[in-house]
Amino acid sequence: MGTHIAVVGNGRIGRPTAYTLFNERLADEFSLVDVKPRQAWAFGEELRHVAASLRYDIEINTYEEDEGVTGADLVVVCPGKPRIPGVQMDRRELVGANAEIINFIAEVMPANNPDARWVIVTNPVDAMATLFKKVSGADFVIGTGDHPDTLRMRTKISMELGIPVSKVDGFVGGEHGSSAFPLWSTVKVDGKPLDEYLTETGKELNREAVVSYVRGVSKKIVDIIGGTEVGPAAGFRDIVRSILEDRGEVYSISQSLEMPGLPEPINVNVPTKVGKTIGPNIWDDLPRNEKAYIIEASQAIYANYQTGLKAVGKA
Repeated sequence: MGTHIAVVGNGRIGRPTAYTLFNERLADEFSLVDVKPRQAWAFGEELRHVAASLRYDIEINTYEEDEGVTGADLVVVCPGKPRIPGVQMDRRELVGANAEIINFIAEVMPANNPDARWVIVTNPVDAMATLFKKVSGADFVIGTGDHPDTLRMRTKISMELGIPVSKVDGFVGGEHGSSAFPLWSTVKVDGKPLDEYLTETGKELNREAVVSYVRGVSKKIVDIIGGTEVGPAAGFRDIVRSILEDRGEVYSISQSLEMPGLPEPINVNVPTKVGKTIGPNIWDDLPRNEKAYIIEASQAIYANYQTGLKAVGKA
């Protein structure tokens, strides 16, 4: 039996995500779904041309109904209303409209894909992953969460310190979006803890500039070219590849966790090993102040999730 990947939503983020996954040759069967008439078909034709270029023999299916996909091993859920270029808006403002989309997919797709692992991309991603897990009852539901933010953090640190990005490690945690927070205790530069590296080299790091970049650069990109595309898609590829190949690589993903003060588990971002199973994570290794931040972020995610439940009449 080969591997079957489905990508639901073939718009500005779904297309580059599918294309990036396609180039990794992770699947023997690829399904595309978009409710816009002929959208999936048109993009599917393009991927057939890519397959010809790669000499990649793969089965490509296209659908206009979510119910059409059957037997997928992994489903990447991308559809939704995006942020609007030139308008000041937070990802949290998308929750009402996107909750209806996620709720529908969670109701109709799992029955035809009982063994699927679900990777949620739709914003606000942490709340949408929580909603999807609640409605679907599926075991493996994660949000792509703070991995794109982690890549942005590493980028900015490398620029600020004037070093290759390959020498920067570390993670962002909590909530994906305007309150994303670098987990400074995890940051290493050239294999050394950040403070140790700064002491040895005499360099300084403007941490506020890093935080500002992580939280704000995507909106600047949205305003100029209409949306973030290949940056997030590369991050989603990392996660999907680690799942399907059972690599156990560590990513800051939105996983279902019980958090203090909340009545039910919610999907919140903590760096964790990602493979065919999820975990363990690094929660126990984080200092108290970073745990406190993640707990605070989980409360914001829970409030978003509750708003989503109300929007679909399930509160």
